Amino acid sequence: MPRPYVLLSAAVSVDGYLDDASPERLLLSGAEDFDRVDELRAGSDAILVGGNTLRRDNPRLLVNSEARRAERVAAGLPAHPLKVTLSASGGLPAALNFWHTGGAKVAYTTDAAAPRLGAELAGLADVVGVGSRVGLGAVLDDLGARGVRRLMVEGGGSVHTQFLAEGLADELQLAVAPLLVGQADAPRFLGTADYPGGPRHRMRLLEARTVGDVVLLRYAPKESDA
Repeated sequence: MPRPYVLLSAAVSVDGYLDDASPERLLLSGAEDFDRVDELRAGSDAILVGGNTLRRDNPRLLVNSEARRAERVAAGLPAHPLKVTLSASGGLPAALNFWHTGGAKVAYTTDAAAPRLGAELAGLADVVGVGSRVGLGAVLDDLGARGVRRLMVEGGGSVHTQFLAEGLADELQLAVAPLLVGQADAPRFLGTADYPGGPRHRMRLLEARTVGDVVLLRYAPKESDA
């Protein structure tokens, strides 16, 4: 089965942070951009976030618009996309919001951690062991076999870094907010990695436009500008 089309989505500050270092979540986007993200979710077959993001932010990851949910159902789809997460440690508590909202969920982990996580999430999610490490290729292969054709990846930074470093992202959408964080302990959008093509590789720009007070930049990571 073909692998899904992989779209990475993130909101960042001008200096490249996903959040600040305070306990409260820093809202980088405004109402217009949140609605844009909701539209992206509604057009996806699955939404993926890393285990660290689940534990830190405790998100629900739903299609919020009732009209968009109704459109999905009318098209023969579930109201919400499949929700996907990754955790090499398998340390994903059953109390997280992620497991108790929306429709179907799947958690990918190592073969060693799968029995314990499967017991923790019994009745809440399909737990899949994908070997001695949680390789993204194996995850994409399994999602493709489940019929996922479009995968939206919402973070966090380590997950975005891994997808880009392994050359597995088809599209990158960055919403750049007019904020400066500048805190050493705050999470950054990307980490250090051996990215394909190195620092001289120029991704092709697909679109640049304003959405409220943020600027949306769409790139094709696998394609280069001449």
